[in-house]
Amino acid sequence: MKKVLTGILLMTSFFVLAQQKSKVQSNYSAKNKSVTVYTTAEKSNFRLSKTDTFTFKNATQALEVETSVFVSPNKKFQSVLGIGGAITDATAEVFSKLSEGKQKELITAYYNVDKGIGYSLARTNIHSCDFSSGSYTYVNEGDKDLKTFSIQHDLKDRIPMIKKSIAEANGNLTLFASPWSPPAFMKTTNNMLKGGKLKPEYCQSWANYYTKFIAAYQKEGIPIWGISVQNEPMASQTWESCIYTAEEERDFLKTYLGPTMKKAGFGSKKIIVWDHNRDLMTERASVIFDDPEASKYAWGIGFHWYENWSGGEQKFDNVGKAHEMYPDKNIMFTEGCVERFDASKYQYWPNGEKYGESMINDFNNGTVGWTDWNILLDQNGGPNHVGNFCFAPVHADLTKDEIIYTPSYYYIGHFSKFIRPGAKRISSVASRNDLLTTSFANQKGGIVTVVMNKTNKEIIYNLFVGNQVAEIKILPHSIQSLVY
Repeated sequence: MKKVLTGILLMTSFFVLAQQKSKVQSNYSAKNKSVTVYTTAEKSNFRLSKTDTFTFKNATQALEVETSVFVSPNKKFQSVLGIGGAITDATAEVFSKLSEGKQKELITAYYNVDKGIGYSLARTNIHSCDFSSGSYTYVNEGDKDLKTFSIQHDLKDRIPMIKKSIAEANGNLTLFASPWSPPAFMKTTNNMLKGGKLKPEYCQSWANYYTKFIAAYQKEGIPIWGISVQNEPMASQTWESCIYTAEEERDFLKTYLGPTMKKAGFGSKKIIVWDHNRDLMTERASVIFDDPEASKYAWGIGFHWYENWSGGEQKFDNVGKAHEMYPDKNIMFTEGCVERFDASKYQYWPNGEKYGESMINDFNNGTVGWTDWNILLDQNGGPNHVGNFCFAPVHADLTKDEIIYTPSYYYIGHFSKFIRPGAKRISSVASRNDLLTTSFANQKGGIVTVVMNKTNKEIIYNLFVGNQVAEIKILPHSIQSLVY
């Protein structure tokens, strides 16, 4: 009896100590800590530049006449999977035409944490998409059994670039893949382009195709973290595309893709549904996630930002609604770019601000990962086999062997460089609409607060962290990463 009581007392003491330790770890204090400010600003030379260092001091009551940012480190939300962009055929083809020195510069600029912006997330295409020089598949026409399956096409440019990216990221690059269309013979239109649907008799063959792709890439030493079911399943594009209603995607997932992945030994791979715009994402989520058999195969829902194509506002709230409806599912931004390429607008500042605004709002609404579209395009906004030329954060002028960094690169970098995988979002609120903000606590310690100013005026604001405060200045049309 004495031994039992002693054991209980020891267990109780351990539990109390664990609680106390947990409490100490969760009660962050900014007292006597310094804040390092990194800035990117229009009409300045600041590009992710270290611009200021401040020290917190004891705070007094915030005043209504002041502009303030309030950070509450003890209020924690979702963990970050990563931030990055897509390595498409177009990206890899442009990259292959750069000199060796410029290739090294680009890879360092994107994937090195210290010398670049530390991308940790990547997407690639399963056979061709619009950002390929032409349409192609991994099988011969009519090969339902996939006996001719080969990724030989990707071995020329894309796989070598992905390998260099993974190496520069020290192996810490989460890669997922998306298909734009099944092979033509599997579709109702017998055409990879302009929509059409997957023929019912090819559902199993198409599900097998995903597993063949994963196995082939992994054989090349490239681990695939996950896949999406279909890129933009409600858009009949002039390029590779395929239509799935919510019910069709649900049924394909639960009857074919999910079980096939599991049977092939890829049950741990993540499957992302929707992979389209914010406007209809809650409807797609409810149809798929409300079905227990389909839901068990779905890691989460992916979304794009093109719902504002007609000039309307981006539907940031829909991301939050999807998260509110299905808090046990993950939400990830899987694609976004500035369309209608114009070389005279390489340094057009609103392009960068669009990224900053989207990333802040998406993260604040529960997003766990944020994936830009092509990380590199040429001086024409391509190559693209249907003339759908777009901007990338970085362009290469192949006529000059020159790399051009746009404002978008630096805006994304304010997140990807400082907010590392595993970081937890914490509460961050601005007292005025002039400023946008989000904050994260990194796993290895330290907090990052991103503050963005889209106005034409310089703003002085107070950064409140608990009972500590620092007074900070932010320039017009700028973004800051505050590291403390």
